[in-house]
Amino acid sequence: MKHLTLASCILLLATTVAYAQVDVYGYFEPQFSGMYYDSAFYQMNYNKLRIDFKSTAVKNIEFGANAIYLLYFGKKDWDILDFLPGHIVSMISPEMYPYYQLTFKDTLFLDNAYARINFRRLALTIGKQQISIGTGYFSNPTDILNTKDALDPTYEQPGHNAIRLDIYMGNRMNLMGLYTPIASDWENSGKLVRAKIGIGHFDFSVSGHEYQHTSTNFYTFQQIRERRMLIGADFVGELLGLGIWGEGIYNFIEDDDEDFYEFIVGTDYTFESGLYAMLEFHRNSLGKSDYQNYFLNDWMRFITGETKTISQDQMYGFIQYPLTDLISIGSSIIVSVSDKSVAFVPIINYSLFENVDLTLMGNFYVGEEGKTFSSSLGNGGFFRATVYF
Repeated sequence: MKHLTLASCILLLATTVAYAQVDVYGYFEPQFSGMYYDSAFYQMNYNKLRIDFKSTAVKNIEFGANAIYLLYFGKKDWDILDFLPGHIVSMISPEMYPYYQLTFKDTLFLDNAYARINFRRLALTIGKQQISIGTGYFSNPTDILNTKDALDPTYEQPGHNAIRLDIYMGNRMNLMGLYTPIASDWENSGKLVRAKIGIGHFDFSVSGHEYQHTSTNFYTFQQIRERRMLIGADFVGELLGLGIWGEGIYNFIEDDDEDFYEFIVGTDYTFESGLYAMLEFHRNSLGKSDYQNYFLNDWMRFITGETKTISQDQMYGFIQYPLTDLISIGSSIIVSVSDKSVAFVPIINYSLFENVDLTLMGNFYVGEEGKTFSSSLGNGGFFRATVYF
């Protein structure tokens, strides 16, 4: 059935290309990952094929879509409890252990499929689409739809079902409205309004967002739904040769007194030698200031992306240097200020050919057991090739 579904998608794509003016492009991406954990070496790999097609044959209307096929091999079954502190695991009853199993399964899905209608001063986009909000590099507090992987923050984000309206009111001024019908009714679906203006060397935005947040109680695996209202702001610009940006939010939780806030601020600079350096500070008041207070729900919500951080304060750094026109080397460093643990992420990028990129990335943790980047979590890395067509 899986191969039949894939064949049907390819046949549909071929038919669409044959009878319409469609641009077809995409990439093939094999990735080989390895990890040394608990005196043993494990590998989990995948082959990823993404096919995009876009059409502007009809005046003022753009149609776009992409399908992704992921084929996993190597170690596909993982026990999340292996990576949690021992005192956390000891509190879980053995009959619940099967619920903490994670299996990577081959998947085929439509990541984006949208139509965009352009008018003179507005654009309406309907369907599953890319939505990216905020100015932060490692994290975006104002973006509640996406959660970045701090070890690989620039990797592509998934599409989201939404109705989006962009109104262009003048030079460097625009208004965006977004409706995400993730619930069965209007009240619990997401509504966003965001206004943006450019002044001098800076762009500023303010936003308001109402949505239903779903979290999980990982002791019982029951889901908890609550309405939230968010106000946020962000900025990005240049001052005295430095790039400067920041964004922050305040969340009001209905029928609860545990409102919270989150913000990130950053700066970067490119030296005459070509060396690029960037630094960010991130605070999430939902996080814990003492790692002794990391409990099961904290760990699992962090691992599954229900919360963006487990510790309260983080520092992110990144440097990159072009060795040649085709090769760059660099490294990220992620510091959990709250529990004093560190992750080092060295990176080598090589543009082998015009349409072939190679990436080698490692991750090495320094921290005591129970901390965000505990050395007991294992060290490893991956090799990724991206072939564009």
